[in-house]
This record gives sequence, structure tokens and C-alpha cells, in this order.
Amino acid sequence: MYQQVLDPVAGSLAWSAVVAAIPLLLLFVLLGALKMTAWVASLISLAVSLAIAVVVYGMPVGQALLAGTEGAAFGFFPILWIVINAIWVYQMTVETGHFDVLRRSFASVSDDQRVQAIIIAFSFGALMEALAGFGTPVAVTSVMLMALGFQPMKAAVLALVANTAPVAFGAMATPIVTLGRVTELPVDTLGAMIGRQTPLLALFVPLALVAIVDGRRGLRQTWAVALVCGVVFAAAQYATSNFVSVPLADVVAALVSAAAVVAMVRIRRPARTADVPARVGAAGSTQMPDDAEVDDSRADVVKAYAPYGIIIAVFVICQISAVKKLLDRATISFAWPGLDVVDADGDPLNLAKFTLNLLTTPGTQMLVAGLLTMVALRLSAPRALKAYGATLHQLRWAIVTVMLVLALAFVMNVSGQTITLGTWMAGAGTAFALLSPILGWLGVAVTGSDTSANSLFGALQVTAANQAGLSEVLMAASNSSGGVLGKMISPQNLAIAAAAVGLDGKEGEIFRRVVLWSLGFLLVLCALSALQASPILSWMVP
Repeated sequence: MYQQVLDPVAGSLAWSAVVAAIPLLLLFVLLGALKMTAWVASLISLAVSLAIAVVVYGMPVGQALLAGTEGAAFGFFPILWIVINAIWVYQMTVETGHFDVLRRSFASVSDDQRVQAIIIAFSFGALMEALAGFGTPVAVTSVMLMALGFQPMKAAVLALVANTAPVAFGAMATPIVTLGRVTELPVDTLGAMIGRQTPLLALFVPLALVAIVDGRRGLRQTWAVALVCGVVFAAAQYATSNFVSVPLADVVAALVSAAAVVAMVRIRRPARTADVPARVGAAGSTQMPDDAEVDDSRADVVKAYAPYGIIIAVFVICQISAVKKLLDRATISFAWPGLDVVDADGDPLNLAKFTLNLLTTPGTQMLVAGLLTMVALRLSAPRALKAYGATLHQLRWAIVTVMLVLALAFVMNVSGQTITLGTWMAGAGTAFALLSPILGWLGVAVTGSDTSANSLFGALQVTAANQAGLSEVLMAASNSSGGVLGKMISPQNLAIAAAAVGLDGKEGEIFRRVVLWSLGFLLVLCALSALQASPILSWMVP
């Protein structure tokens, strides 16, 4: 058995935190500064984390290795299981030619890439986040953007930056439900508080997307469309989470924001100077070579949209209480074989428990949607299997990377390295209100999941709030809201984005292009959290 130790370095929490941060800092240096391939950087960081766990924290070698194996398994199921099946659905639409139909349909709404980035990466991505989460929006929207003529690197960056404001309410608010479970705070209250933080991010994200696509000129010419999208999304997310339903916050916000953009574009198209091609940043003209000669029938257009309609229908049906309860019967939970760990207080560690939610996981539901897509697109079984094989080949390095990153996360979490970092930050007193979102950001940067970050640091946020005389609800919510900004720099999501657009080995370059956006938005959220903890904005706390 291993009992976690929070201050193994000379009994000092501060020095222990410095040592505990080494694997994560090393990972980002290897990715961002040394431009190392993600799976190699992850493997080196995992080895360093194992060494620290064994040598510094005194964790038995066998227990440390078992923690890594559990993390690798969690990386494959449920995370990669979702992404693989999501990309498979896309591959089938490519195989049948219906993805070209979808591309032409999107282009008919607007041939301006700046508008397309807003509709697809932000609004449609938010819908995918609401229904599935766990990397699905990044995988799906990045390939959709590429099909519209975006350069692969730009498509990956747009998908990652867009996947921020919706994350806390993703997968039907799973992160918030998890946060409520670990903090014993009401889910509706937490959702309402988060609904008074993340909408502020939503105001700026569409503007950031326009800036990424076309810089200052894009902002000058397209700011009205971007602002309308952000304002409508923010208002819908706030209103739904506070007055209607926390799980439906992203669904409503995504649909109404997309409708608002379409309406805005039809009323008044953004200005575009003569030297701005419809596909900004992509070579060639507005149309693909054969597009001018193609007149898609209504039946073809319906088939092109069918896979995404099927995905939405399957996920909505699976969220119905009676159906969800029935599917949950196939869920199996067990202690990870051989892993025997307790926390610093001697209580059994929840991380040592592995859950196989075979039917309620979005990955299995995405597989069902894929099978229905086969029928809708009249795709034969051999061709569908060929598409699945192409998907596995495309994601092969992403699979290795994600499993290594999650192994690293579990070694850091189970050994106590991550908790050391969190406990040290929690000792900041009233200044913790400013630092609280950083803790969530750190958790998601390590694990790639807002749900996991809330499981990891949710209770710690409440403890720190009580010690500093701060609002428990505010600090817990700030953990989840800050976590959404760690999503775009998480090696797990970098690997998914790189694989989706065919840029394996370029994760470091993608990281460098998104890290400043992540840090910039994080500063805004930290300031908001501090103001909400002060008399200035304390009225915003329910």
C-alpha cells in the first residue's frame, strides 16, 4: 500500500511543489521550445514523473507503474473511444462523397472563411461539445474546416481556440455534475455560477477566431458578425444555465448563435476588400475545381447532413432519464488490479477505481450513430470497415500520445504530485480568489478533461475557500471555468487536433500558436474571479 505525501521535500510544501511541477513544465518545454514530437515528449515526461514518484515521494515502483497503466487504459476508454468513432463517421462521409456536398452547403451560407470559422468551429463545435465532449469537437470541426479550404495548421488552431466557452457544460454538463458530486454543492447552483463566468469568454472567442483567420483586417471587417455570435451565445448560455436547465446550456446557446450568424450574414454580409479571397489563408479561388459544375440535389444535401442529425438524435435519446438508467445497467466499476493507494488522510483514493460505462459513454453512442450513418448513406460493410481502418491509421500516433499523456496524469495524480501543487496554491489566503482558475487550468492541462480537473481539485477548492473566508460556490465554479482554458494546450487535445488534420509531429507548433490565447483568456478569468470575490462583483455570486 502507498499513502500519499504532500510535502516530501524537506517537509516543505513550496519546495515539494517546485519538484512536482517538473514533469508538466518539461512536457511544455519539449513541445513548445524544442519542437519535439508529442509522443516522445510525453514518454520522457512520464519517465521523469515516475522517477519523482518513486525517488522523491517514496511510491513503490509497482504502484507507480500500475497508476500509469490505469491512466493509459483511461486514455483509450473512454477518451480515444469517442474520438476514433467520431472520426470514423467523418471518414464514411468522405468515402461516399457526401462530405463534399456538406462543404458546398456550408459555402452557400457564406463563402467567407471568417464567417465559416465562427459557424463551424464555435457554434457547431459547441453543439458537439454539448453532446459528446472529450475531444470530439476538435476532431470533427478541424476536418470540416479543412474540407472548406482552410490550411491544416489554421484549422487545428481554430478548433482548439473555439473549444473553450462551451467546455464546462460539455457532455450534458458532466463536468459540473462531477463537481457537485465531489464538493457536495448543488449542481444547479454551481451551473448558475459557471453561467456567470464562461459567457464572458464567449463574448471574445468569435472575435479571436476572426483574428486568427484574417488578423486586424478580419476584425475590422467582420467584428459585427463575431460580436453578434458571442453576445447571443453568452446570453443564451447564461439564461439557460440560470433559469432553464444546466445540461442544456450549450445545446441552446449553440443553436441560437448559429441561427443569429446565418441571419446576420443574410441581412448584411461582412465587408471584404478586393484582395481578400473568400477563403482567406487558403490557396486558390472561392470554389473547389469542380464546384462550379455541381448542382447538389435536395436529397444529397439531406444525406450530407444526416450523419450529424443522427449523432444529435442518438445523444439526445440517450440523455432521456429512462433510457440513460437502462443503459447504465451495463456500467462496471472495479478497483484497478494491484493498485492500493490511500490519500494523505488515510482514505481510499477514488482514482484507483476504474469505471467501464460501456453504453453510456459518448464513444459507444457515437459508434451507434456511425452504424446508423452506414444505413443512411447506403455504405456497404466492407467500405465502412475500410473507413474504420483508415481512421485507426490516421490516429495511430494520437492514440499513443493520449495514452502516454493520461499515464503521466495518473502517475502525477496518484503519487500526490498534482495535489501538492494544488495544496501549495490553496495556501494563498484571500489571494486564492485570483489563483483559483489557474488551478482548474492546470488540472485540465494535465488531464485534458474539465471533468477530471473537477474531480481532482473540486474538494480542494472548497477547503481553500473555507480557510480564506471565500465563497465555496465561487471557488468551485472558478475551477471548472478556468479549466476550460487549459483544454487548448493539453497534449491530449493537441495530439487529437494534429492527427485529425494530418499534422502528426507538429503538436509543438500548434501549442505555440494557441498558448498565448490560453494565457490571455486565463488572465481575464482570474481577474473576473477576484472581482466576484470582492464587493465590486459579489452580487454575481448566487
